[in-house]
Amino acid sequence: MTNQSAVDINQLQEYSRVFNADRANLVAANAAVSTGVLAAATDYQGLRNLPRDFSIELKQGSITNQERSGRCWMFASLNTLRYELMHRWNLEDFEFSETYLFFWDAIEKSNTYLEHVLETLDEPTDSRIFEVINDGPSDDGGWWQMFAALVNKYGLVPKSAYPESANSRDSDAFKQYLNTKLREFAAELRRRHASGESTEALREMKREDMATVYRICAIALGEPPATFDFLARVKDDDDDKDDNKGSKSEQAKSESGKDERKQIRETGITPLEFYKKYVPVDVNDFVTISNAPMARTPFGKRYRIRYTANVIEAGDMEFVNVPLDVFKKAAVDQIAAGHPIWFACDCMQFALRGEGVFDRGTVRVDQLFGTEFTFDKADGLEYGDRPSNHAMTLTGVNLDENGKPNRWKIENSWGKDNGKDGYYVASDAWFDQFVTELIIRKDMLDEATLAIAQSEPVELEPWEPLTRPCR
Repeated sequence: MTNQSAVDINQLQEYSRVFNADRANLVAANAAVSTGVLAAATDYQGLRNLPRDFSIELKQGSITNQERSGRCWMFASLNTLRYELMHRWNLEDFEFSETYLFFWDAIEKSNTYLEHVLETLDEPTDSRIFEVINDGPSDDGGWWQMFAALVNKYGLVPKSAYPESANSRDSDAFKQYLNTKLREFAAELRRRHASGESTEALREMKREDMATVYRICAIALGEPPATFDFLARVKDDDDDKDDNKGSKSEQAKSESGKDERKQIRETGITPLEFYKKYVPVDVNDFVTISNAPMARTPFGKRYRIRYTANVIEAGDMEFVNVPLDVFKKAAVDQIAAGHPIWFACDCMQFALRGEGVFDRGTVRVDQLFGTEFTFDKADGLEYGDRPSNHAMTLTGVNLDENGKPNRWKIENSWGKDNGKDGYYVASDAWFDQFVTELIIRKDMLDEATLAIAQSEPVELEPWEPLTRPCR
């Protein structure tokens, strides 16, 4: 008797016969087996249709590199702020310390995890809520709002004040053992609760646990500075240039041997003082807007995703869900006004990492495999196929003769050897399908969207198929 649920051997033989009868299948297999799916699927005409020039383009600093860590959300956030700082203070280049916020993020996520454990002491360990809480207690990933919470509490420092370390560049071992220790603490808290210990006793245990967390983080990353010194040199203004002799400071330098550019100097400044004095934007003056066209998340509402905080008192991640036209207009307006944009997307879809391309017309897996990929954005989200997983920075857009965007310039944090000197290009069609979140200045939003941002949020469960911590 044939088992209808099993793979049928005779049918497999028929599949093989049909496969081998088609020359295109054999050519495709040779290419894919030899070079990999993405290389075999690359359409040279698609590449040619995405030039690297943009009608609106923002001048950014040097490309950054998160290396073997899941800090993209942090890098993208700092890249938006350094642009504003560089242009406010006329600096040639600048980079914030990502490790500084990485240290405090590990501390805060550990604290939030233990707080959530205390909130759910009577939940079975196999309940869906506890499984979410217990899944990577201090893992690297995050969102803009996590970044804003850290900046509000701890401020910012330049990279020179707290440089990268082996464990910020490659965070796996550090976070593995921190997570293990946190889960041990959780197990002990739950055991003591089951044996009848008081809430006060459990909280005292948690305070002692956090001392161990601090020690682990300080050993892995080094302690962050409470104060630091800062020196930067202001670049030359174009109108300070003599066409025949170069800039005045270049003349002075060649004559005296000294760099005579104007200096910005600080001694013993705190991270919060540095942020408030030198960063010309407030991280609280932004709204997260999303384009998530699922039936379960109607447009025109504010949503809050449970259990997504890193800083417990700052609250969970929120966003305003808007139609695509509102979403895209906000992006174009902000770049046109001279401000880069933090955004989240599914960076794995129709992507060529080496070439720096996001485009369905270039990554022709449909032609390679001989089948159409038909998910639209709503179904892709609903079925968990394309939740956002990576954050980057939009730094340019090309507008056609009708003023409509047709491609976008993207600053990534994978180093200058990926893409074209670290930059990517995305087609507008790819943007529509795979970009789900933008961080937009309040002054760039229409009154209706701003009003929604002040409305009572609808709470979403953390397993909703919308977004994942960006890494």
